[in-house]
Amino acid sequence: MSLVDLGMDAPEQLGPRLHRVRRHPAMRDGARLATDVYWDGSAPLAGLAARPVILERSPYDVRAERPSDGWHADRRHVTPESGAQFFVDRGYVVVRQDCRGRGGSEGTFAKYVGEAADGFDTHAWLADQPWCDGTVVTQGVSYSAHTQTAAASVGARPISAMIVDSGGFSSAWEAGGRFGGAYELKQVIWAWRRITQQAARTPPGDAPAVTEPTITEDELRGWLSAIPWRRGHTPFAAHPDFEDFILEQWSHEDLDAFWRQPGLQARDYYDRFPACPVLAISSWYDPYVFTAVDTYAWARSVDPRSCLVLGPWTHGARSRTHAGDVDFGSAATLDGNLAPDYLELKATWLEQAFGGAGRLAPVTYFLMGGGSGERRGGRLDHGGEWRTATTWPPAETAAYALHLHADGGLRVEAPTEPGEVTYEFDPREPVPSRGGGITSGEPLMSGGAFDQVAPLPGGASMLPLSARRDVVTFETEPLPAAVAIAGPVEVEVEVSTDGPDTDLTAKLVDVHPPSEDYPRGFAMNVTDGMLRLRYRDDPTRPTLLEPGRVYRVTVRLPDTANLFAPGHRIRLDISSSNFPRCDVNPNTGRRVFDDRTRRVARTTVHLGGSRVVMRRLP
Repeated sequence: MSLVDLGMDAPEQLGPRLHRVRRHPAMRDGARLATDVYWDGSAPLAGLAARPVILERSPYDVRAERPSDGWHADRRHVTPESGAQFFVDRGYVVVRQDCRGRGGSEGTFAKYVGEAADGFDTHAWLADQPWCDGTVVTQGVSYSAHTQTAAASVGARPISAMIVDSGGFSSAWEAGGRFGGAYELKQVIWAWRRITQQAARTPPGDAPAVTEPTITEDELRGWLSAIPWRRGHTPFAAHPDFEDFILEQWSHEDLDAFWRQPGLQARDYYDRFPACPVLAISSWYDPYVFTAVDTYAWARSVDPRSCLVLGPWTHGARSRTHAGDVDFGSAATLDGNLAPDYLELKATWLEQAFGGAGRLAPVTYFLMGGGSGERRGGRLDHGGEWRTATTWPPAETAAYALHLHADGGLRVEAPTEPGEVTYEFDPREPVPSRGGGITSGEPLMSGGAFDQVAPLPGGASMLPLSARRDVVTFETEPLPAAVAIAGPVEVEVEVSTDGPDTDLTAKLVDVHPPSEDYPRGFAMNVTDGMLRLRYRDDPTRPTLLEPGRVYRVTVRLPDTANLFAPGHRIRLDISSSNFPRCDVNPNTGRRVFDDRTRRVARTTVHLGGSRVVMRRLP
């Protein structure tokens, strides 16, 4: 396939060994995408000897600095130019492209859904360039990871290696777009932030549709509580591109053709992916843990050079020692531990993947825990260490189940007699989100590890979330010895409710004992998941509940690795909402997107066979 390259800006010399030119390759529909090409300037680009290419596609303006590129422990200030220089000095041509409708590119931005076709066309364009030797490495964080797997899902070539960091949807319905069937409201907050930031950067008098005032943070919170929305009557009515993608995502509640298209459900298209090495990266408080684990499992099956890195960070914050209100110590960063910094990690892995020497293990993961439990620098010192494995979960782990008991206990032994715990959930008063795998949530919510107490404006806290009447908790006695887990976590629950539908949330918590610094202790969220019960059997065909009937369901929690220290307790919190992380189930059985009514759900957890299942390290 040959695509026309319409137009080329004048080349720029940015440094002695760094030149840049903006190209405008046309996609199949004629839209031209702004594409920066960086090379060493040893010859004009047209006469440059063919060499490998590193490609990144982004919706965030490829000439703007991004925090996820610059978190390098302040040792290397990374700009688009210096990041390109790093790889140009290693013999690559670096290509960075604005996604359709973003930055300098033509067309209309349609979040996620247009990246497969545009990615395919961009790879075909690269294959036609005389300066490309046929080796193309894709790389990028978050949305730039999504663009990689979108292109691979439709068989884009050439792709020789992939660095898929904190994104790349194995299933956006399961996590990232929806979460266990509930809509992730970060999509709304992301749009609000883009509009607000773009308006702040636009000079007065320019682009009136962009500079039109948007809603405030408090107004946005009110809008999120006032669903359903109708087209033209949303906080994004003046920004139809954003309104369209939000309403389309939100209205597709089931795992239907929308969520299964290339770019949103990579696992359906792995047979079209190239059989090439993949470096998959995520972190325990990133929304894309499921995706990274799935991507690695597929990649390792087709190319043993593939590697997986799982840190303790929030989304892309690999140079920070903390996530939320918890610090994991100086060993927690990528910088200075796995590699001098992020750029060096990528370069070293590429050498390893292409046959050179390397030291990155198949799996490198951070085991949280083991710290002092003291307050240091305003955060809980939870500690942790890096470990390596040949598989995920680590081969040395074994199944470890704790059973739920009627007295609120969490024990290895199953109950000898049946029991039950009942709670009432009012969708008008949802459980507030408090950390977890959240990104794009600020200022309404933050990802990471926090004490599980309800936040108040100004940062103050009130009662523990476990004190709410719609949260039921089960916990161990103080542990006599450490319990370390690494791998997937599932909560198997026998449940009934008095209506046709409700949600079930499950949160695994490491309870630090009371101390001088934390007189009430510190209940640290480790991982959490949820399930909209109509999808308990098949997310493609929802089935409503029969009131009062007991169902056995499984709530999947994102993989994690944590050491519960002696004296700590392992706790499981069960409820029915997590707001504003996800939309709130009205408990009526009707489509959540359309429903204006609300009903209180009375839900019972039956305890004879309910348990949490983890993988325990020796």
